[in-house]
Amino acid sequence: MSVIELLRRRRSVRGFLPKPVSKELIVELLHAAARSPSGTNMQPWRVYVLMGPAKDRLIREVLAKREQEPFREKPPKPFGEYDYNPEPLFEPYLSRRRTVGFGLYHLLGVARGDRAASWAIAGRNFEFFGAPVGLIFTIDRSLQHGSWLDYGIFLQSLMLAASDVGLDTCAQAAWRHYHDIIRPLCKVPDNEIVVCGMSLGYGDRDAPANGLVTEREPVENFATFIDVAEFQPSATEGNRHAPV
Repeated sequence: MSVIELLRRRRSVRGFLPKPVSKELIVELLHAAARSPSGTNMQPWRVYVLMGPAKDRLIREVLAKREQEPFREKPPKPFGEYDYNPEPLFEPYLSRRRTVGFGLYHLLGVARGDRAASWAIAGRNFEFFGAPVGLIFTIDRSLQHGSWLDYGIFLQSLMLAASDVGLDTCAQAAWRHYHDIIRPLCKVPDNEIVVCGMSLGYGDRDAPANGLVTEREPVENFATFIDVAEFQPSATEGNRHAPV
């Protein structure tokens, strides 16, 4: 496929087959993604790869903590070492978030306003949606916005590389909520912040959640084309700086 075709094909997959992914293939994908550009070649990404018993243990410990968190009328405030969104969220971003959330819950049979069911569905994040590979991404906490921008490019490169070899992914900022469990298990040093996680594997086409197709704004809604003619100097302006 061309890169444009890969971009159009990529989806956030929330249901995976138990088919294993080899360590060699994961290394190949990370090696390709590492070619992502970063300012002054700083390469700010750190990746922790979990499979088998290590992944199972992380899932088990996070789900156990979730069970200890009493469900309230309003879900617990997200916790982590950084805020992903401003809260309360404002338009047009609020409507976009609600649209994708309601679309997913509809596919899964969750009634609008059923917070208990929504909380339970969100727990699938912390099972890596059944994927055989879980990835945790961290960054040095001293780095600034530029390195976070570079990190996003790296994540996209990894997702496209996975798509190119027939694998599926789902990037998951939700994993930052449980950095306190991730840190000792993955031996993440104190100078690193948990940025996000990612599920990696072969998508289950029959999983209801994978029927979700998210909307995208048309180009004219987010791109402004500047007419060069508007900036051509007039005859008067052109003579203003002519030599005397």
